[in-house]
Amino acid sequence: MVPAHQPVVDQHDTWLTLNPVQGCPAACSYCSLQNLGLTSAQPRELATAAEAVQRLLTHRYYAQHLTLALYTSTDALATRETRTHLTGLLKALAAAQIPNPVCLVTKFPLTDDVAAAIGRARARGLTVIVYVSYSGLGPDHEPGIDPGALRQTFRRLHAEDIPAIHYLRPALPANSDPALLSQLLDDVAPFAQCTVVVGTKVKPAARDQITRLWPALAEPNLSPETADSVWPRSTWTWLHHLPDRFAGHPVFHTNSCALAYVLRRADRAGVLDTPTCAGNQCPPRQRDRCRQSDSNGPATTDSTIRAHLDRLGHPHIPFAYRHQTRTVVLARPAPLRDRHNLAQVLGITVRAADDPGESLWPGRLSGAQPLVIDPS
Repeated sequence: MVPAHQPVVDQHDTWLTLNPVQGCPAACSYCSLQNLGLTSAQPRELATAAEAVQRLLTHRYYAQHLTLALYTSTDALATRETRTHLTGLLKALAAAQIPNPVCLVTKFPLTDDVAAAIGRARARGLTVIVYVSYSGLGPDHEPGIDPGALRQTFRRLHAEDIPAIHYLRPALPANSDPALLSQLLDDVAPFAQCTVVVGTKVKPAARDQITRLWPALAEPNLSPETADSVWPRSTWTWLHHLPDRFAGHPVFHTNSCALAYVLRRADRAGVLDTPTCAGNQCPPRQRDRCRQSDSNGPATTDSTIRAHLDRLGHPHIPFAYRHQTRTVVLARPAPLRDRHNLAQVLGITVRAADDPGESLWPGRLSGAQPLVIDPS
């Protein structure tokens, strides 16, 4: 399969992404890159570190307060070549003095060269957060991934005072046993700042891939592609009734909430006082921060919305803005990546009809809801 490389600068439902290297040597069964031909693949450099930073800073999606995720179309810690590119990119981002928080997502061990590069970048003022994907799925789903090495990575990040988020994803039947889920938290809660538990995301083109892993999703009355995420009932129940021993460890349904907590920011994704918010194990001080910001947040006007739509290349699209709910409704379809960027830059909710050619999953920011599957 010919790889379908994604834009070097792109917008996802949680963060702005920078992908100067694409293609991952790993072969995780659930990976959203699989139908793009980017798994079991030799990583390919699409832009040097310097070129990537230049593209980022001049892109229509760029805003200084957005979180920036690096290498979401590969795993930057997987090979010597990708690690070398990563160390160069961290140096270039720090040299550019970007104020954006930077996230790195991995399921490979933290190596000495990367740890040193993160330390140097942080010393120059770059905020770096490491997501470690540790989900208990085993070699059938994550061949070549060493859970013991990941446990050591959590310990090392903690020892070096690098903020770490435990990424427990995706929720599949294979890792839905409550005892297993609790063991995963026992392993990392002393070392991670929080945990994010994420359901399975089903892209429109990936249903066959996911139904091979989860046959119940093949039922004709289900539409997992239109859900925000899909959950086994046992995982969903465990998440909402966590054992008391985790009372001091924040556990979130969404990356936006986890990042707000770690960065000591308020929610800008419209989660506050929703069912998602109620289901989060969120410290009271964080909810207070969100409520205070919500009552004193920056004003959004028709003019600011129009200006950003113009920047995104939609100068003539009609819209209606509901000030009370901070929701803009576009009168015509628009690509999800543009809608997500509008929402994140202005801290509003965006609604629009789906583009018929959309290739991304809808995400919660577009109004999609979780789908919880009962055992068969």
